[in-house]
This record gives sequence, structure tokens and C-alpha cells, in this order.
Amino acid sequence: MTDPSSSTKPKPEELEGPGDHTIQGTLADLTKAEPAAPPVKPGPPLGSGDPSPGVPASTPVQAPVSDPEAAASDRVLLEGPHSRLREIELLWRAVRDFIRGFRALHFVGPCITVFGSARFGESHPYYAIAREVGRRVSRLGFTVITGGGPGLMEAANRGAQDVGGLSVGCNIQLPHEQAPNPYLDRWVTCHYFFVRKVLLFKYSYGFVVMPGGLGTLDELAEALTLIQTGKVQDFPVVLIGTAYWEPFISLLREMIRLGSVAPADFDLFKVTDDLNEAMSHLELHTVSPFGLKRVSRPSWWLGERGLRRKK
Repeated sequence: MTDPSSSTKPKPEELEGPGDHTIQGTLADLTKAEPAAPPVKPGPPLGSGDPSPGVPASTPVQAPVSDPEAAASDRVLLEGPHSRLREIELLWRAVRDFIRGFRALHFVGPCITVFGSARFGESHPYYAIAREVGRRVSRLGFTVITGGGPGLMEAANRGAQDVGGLSVGCNIQLPHEQAPNPYLDRWVTCHYFFVRKVLLFKYSYGFVVMPGGLGTLDELAEALTLIQTGKVQDFPVVLIGTAYWEPFISLLREMIRLGSVAPADFDLFKVTDDLNEAMSHLELHTVSPFGLKRVSRPSWWLGERGLRRKK
């Protein structure tokens, strides 16, 4: 535990996951609030060739101008058969999204994905909770990854940057355009929802689900289905907000009564209002089970250089 009177932040510990990914964060002092970081513009999309992170923002980030057809990619893909050439074009767009995403996120390190509503702004109580979640996940040593949009996604990314953690987003191109939030060190924009979802799951060792709407329910159901069917390992899923998620829990109880859901499926997730409990659950079910470990720091006298987030 660090001295609260000290003006120096505790040095982060590092975790290493499969594939020689190294990330930074601290494992102690989970309840200590940190001063907010200044607003930043999002850095360039990962894989763009520009390694620089976000820079201080003086003006709000504007959504990039999009191709209306590209923004409606999912609708075009799903509207039925096209010509053979058109089908190849649509397939290539999806493959290109995957290639960009894989290149973008390959070295961001072990992540925890935070899902949540884009509609709860900074004045909403859930925003402050999501921001604290971002801080605490970063202190556990994980990269915080979200859908890259506003609301609770922004709050989690912002919390990660508050404590010097790495903040990443997988944005989606929509007909009305969803701009990446201004608290991202790196981001990638996807044409297709299914590509975005694959990226959010592929690099994560656990999921924190904040209050949200249909999109959040879709992501939650996807996570539970993948775990239930053995398509992914038993990653921890934590729902924050017992009162908010009570209707969902009641629905599951009714489904269990009717036989469409097994009673054991209740063990696939944890619902809590206690962030200390949530972080303990994440650490218990990620660090040891998936081989994450503390790694030694680079040694200057050996000429070693660590991977550090640039200022």
C-alpha cells in the first residue's frame, strides 16, 4: 500500500500472458481514487503505422465523414443474395476488417472488456461507477478495451487513463456515425458488428458488464453462450448493478423453471454492487487460470527496453 501523502504514483507491476504480451498496472491500493487525466484526442487506428498515442485535446473530437454505404455494411451484407462479384467484395471487406483488427490488437496485452450503454453520459451515476471500474481494472494490470463509443464505454476508457493504464477501443461505423471517444490510446473502426464482437472477445480474459440496453444484452448473451458451449474458456463475467440486472436474473430463473436453461448456468457470471468483490473475482479467475504472471522489469544495464505508454 502506498503512502497517500506521497505525490508519486505507485510503480505499476506487469503481467504477461500467452504470446509474450506485457502490460502494466498495479495490484495494490484498489480503492484509492486518482486525479482525472486531461481530455485527449484518440490516437490513430491501430495498425495505421503511427505508434503515437493520443494527444491533449483542445476541441471536441468530430466524427469522421463516412461513406453511407459503408456505414450500413451489416444491412447490405444481410439483405440477401447479391451478384457473385458483389458477394466477393462484401466478403473481402469483412476479411479486411479482421486483418486490420488482428494487426491492431495483437500487442495490446491481456484485456478486460467493459460493456455498457452509450446513452449514460457524464452526469449519470453509472458513468462514475464505470470510470472507477476502468481505474481498478487497469490497476489489476489489464488493458481496458471497450466498444470505443460514448457513455459508459467512454467512462471505462477514461478511468484507465486516469491511472496511466492502456485504453483501447473497437469502434463501429454506423449510418449516423459513432465517433471514437476521446479517451483512447488506440482504436480500430469496424464496418461489421460481428467483426467488432469477435475482436472484443478474442483479446479478453474477462468481461465486466455495466448497465446497458439491447447492444449490451447482446454482448452479455454472447459471452455466456460462448462459455456455456465451451467455445471459449471459463472467462469471468461480472455484472455491475444488482438492482439494474434483477429483471435479467428473474428471466433466467423463469427459464430454469421451464427447463430451457440449466441451474448450473447461474455459475457462469457474478452479479454485484461491490467493486472490491468484482475485482477480486476477476483476478481469481484470470491471473492463475490463464497463466498470467508477474514479470521482471527491464534492466537498464543490459540495454533492455520495456513497452511503455508514451506521454
